[in-house]
Amino acid sequence: MNFEHIKYELDDRILTITLNRPEKLNAFTSAMGTEMIEAFDRADEDDEVRVVIVTGAGRGFCAGSDLSGGADTFDNVTRKNETLEEHRDAGGVGVLRIYEMKKPIIAAINGPAVGVGITMTLPMDIRIASTAAKMGFVFARRGITTEACSSWFLPRIVGISRAAEWVLTGRVFPAQEALDGGLVSRIVSPEELMPTAVKLAREIADNTSAVSVTLSRQLLWRMLGADHPMEAHKIDSKCIYYMGKSPDSYEGVMAFLEKRPARFTMKPSVDMPPFYPWWKERPFK
Repeated sequence: MNFEHIKYELDDRILTITLNRPEKLNAFTSAMGTEMIEAFDRADEDDEVRVVIVTGAGRGFCAGSDLSGGADTFDNVTRKNETLEEHRDAGGVGVLRIYEMKKPIIAAINGPAVGVGITMTLPMDIRIASTAAKMGFVFARRGITTEACSSWFLPRIVGISRAAEWVLTGRVFPAQEALDGGLVSRIVSPEELMPTAVKLAREIADNTSAVSVTLSRQLLWRMLGADHPMEAHKIDSKCIYYMGKSPDSYEGVMAFLEKRPARFTMKPSVDMPPFYPWWKERPFK
C-alpha cells in the first residue's frame, strides 16, 4: 500500500509512523485512519519491527478531525447515509487495532494533539511530549461526545476525576498539566523529543525478548478490565510456564550469568503460545 497521509519508515528494528498532513496540522481523515490500520497490520506481521514510534510531521501531532467539510462533518446520516446500528466510529476502529498490537508503541507528541489527535494515543504504551505540545479532549466544545473508546481508556490512565475535568470542560491544556495528570510519562524540549523516543525504543529493541514484550503488553492492558487479581494469576501462570521452558528464557538467564548481552531468537509471528490470544474476540453488534 502506498501511503499518502502517513509515512512508514523502518530503521534498525524501530518503525516510525509519521502523521503527514503538516499543512493541516495532521488533521485526521478517514483515509489517514485506514492507512494507520494498514501500517499497524504490516508492523505486526514483520518480525523486523520491534517497536513503533508514532509522531506528527511539522509543528503539530494531530489537530483532531479535519473540519474543512463544514457543519455536517460529524453527521453520518447526511454524509454517509449510515444508520445508527451500522455506524462505527473511525477513531474507535483504529484504537481497537492498536489495543490488539503485538508490538509496543511510543507516542512522541510533538505539538497540538486534540480530539482524536489525543484519544488515538491512549492505547499506545508510552506517551512522551514536547514542551510545545498541547492536548485537549474538546468534544463537548464541538457538540459531540468522547470517541475512540476514550471513555474506557482515559479514566484508567489518569483517574475518573481528572478525566472528567478534561472532558467536561473541553479545554486545551499544556504538556506540563498532561505530565502532572499522568497522561504522559515525561516532557522534553522539542529538539530532544525524537531522540528520547528512539532511546526508549532502543532499550526495548536491544535488550528484551520480542515474545516476552508481546505477552507482557497484553497482560498489562487486558488485566485493566479484570474483576479480581485471580484473573491475572491464572494467565500469569500460563505465560510464565510457557516462557520458562522457552529458548528466550534460557538465553536470558545465561546472558545474565555470563555478563553479556542476550541474543533472543523467538519471533511473535511463529512463537506465540498456543493459548494466545486467551481472550474472546468482541464482535461489533
